[in-house]
Amino acid sequence: MRGSGFDPARGRLYNSRGAAVRASSMETFPADAPIFLVGFMATGKTTVGRILAARLGWRLVDLDEVIAREAGQSVPRIFEGEGEAGFRARETRALGAVSRERRVVVATGGGAACREDNLRTMLAAGRVVALAITPEEAVRRARGGAGRPLLSGPADPVATATALLEARAPFYARAHLSVDTVGRLPQDVARDVLAWVAVGGVGGVGSKGAP
Repeated sequence: MRGSGFDPARGRLYNSRGAAVRASSMETFPADAPIFLVGFMATGKTTVGRILAARLGWRLVDLDEVIAREAGQSVPRIFEGEGEAGFRARETRALGAVSRERRVVVATGGGAACREDNLRTMLAAGRVVALAITPEEAVRRARGGAGRPLLSGPADPVATATALLEARAPFYARAHLSVDTVGRLPQDVARDVLAWVAVGGVGGVGSKGAP
């Protein structure tokens, strides 16, 4: 099978490399319900979200940008001044507001889905897509960049990323759809999500499960 898409004969959603993409059954949502992108840091949620929003004719909402704008300071500064607990409280408030919007693709921070209240809010409001990555790839992508307070400074960033990812994995696993990003272009990842949208992720008929 060439390209990504749903194969009715085999009942599976395939990515552009011909591998099955994990998708769970889910309740039907209105066609304009939000799409939430979750996953570990450096998975490309904002980049993929921008592509999805453009293809769907929707608006991209970067949750960290919303938080920073409302706080009047950058995310690293919020972490420095209020700690992670303060940032997470702001994140929960921002997510609650965004979840009531329509025709939006929401790119969340790496830890947003790892608070039970946040995850339940997203699962109830719209479609939740997890972008997957390995700890090594996350560190490679984040190296030299700013705005990664939980990975900046550790003597062994791979060990730090591994521990964080292991703790967060059970939350990410509850997403309606999971797509691998390692060794792939954002356009390819977005294509997989759009293929899922086309077969029911948006439009009121539900998703197709990939066993």
